[in-house]
Amino acid sequence: MKKEDAIAAEQEADEKPREDENHDKKKKLKKKRYEKELVKLQLELVKLEEWVKQKGFKVVVIFEGRDAAGKGGVIKRITEKLNPRFCRIVALGTPTEREKSQWYFQRYVAHLPAAGEIVLFDRSWYNRAGVERVMGFCDEEAYAEFLRSCPEFERMLIRSNIILIKYWFSVSDEEQELRFQKRNEDPTTRWKLSPMDVKSREKWVEYSMAKDEMFKHTDIKQAPWHVVNADNKRRARLNCISHFLSLIDYKDLTPKPVKLSKREKDKGYVRPPKSDQNFVPEVF
Repeated sequence: MKKEDAIAAEQEADEKPREDENHDKKKKLKKKRYEKELVKLQLELVKLEEWVKQKGFKVVVIFEGRDAAGKGGVIKRITEKLNPRFCRIVALGTPTEREKSQWYFQRYVAHLPAAGEIVLFDRSWYNRAGVERVMGFCDEEAYAEFLRSCPEFERMLIRSNIILIKYWFSVSDEEQELRFQKRNEDPTTRWKLSPMDVKSREKWVEYSMAKDEMFKHTDIKQAPWHVVNADNKRRARLNCISHFLSLIDYKDLTPKPVKLSKREKDKGYVRPPKSDQNFVPEVF
């Protein structure tokens, strides 16, 4: 074989996806590499937040998916290094009787961002197409109205210069069950298993049907759904954050290091004795 043909064959082989590469993506990402990549992405998130703040953008990111799909984990990593004054999480509980009588989207509108803010919805108005639909908390008329009005509501937000991004975290039946079992075994995470989660666990197929119908009506051009393969938590977090960063054309506007002035000299002030204060016992 000629040298040129050998090089061409080698390049062609490199371009083809290999089975072992696909297999590697299913493997658990090593902690060291995960943390290294996460640090890089979190630095970019700081740049993005500063860009949004200085340019007065309004960003809404919706996180939806099955219970235990990993939504909370990625939200935690996104906000970990950001300023909570400009990036906040909205995780609403069960609506009150008064809220139930309101226009359905009303209680969510109150949490939308002002200029320079990023709002992350840990579940959102899509509750109506998911848990409310499956568990029978809304009637057919209310459900049908949601599917009609939701796309128009989101288009209205976009026309109001809100950047709307929607993520669906997809997890397999087997992986969800494994995570439920682990949560149940650990006293520090058992609170995550609400009575609603336990009931929902039995309705895998019903939730699949509800999700497919929801996508059919709300996967619109102006605000498409982005599906995150979430069976591998570490990979899902990195992939989601990387994708989020790619959707907004930002530049680095982070402040330069501040020049710290000299501290004032002691002018003879005598502080009260430490014995007058109640110190926390140092048991560690």
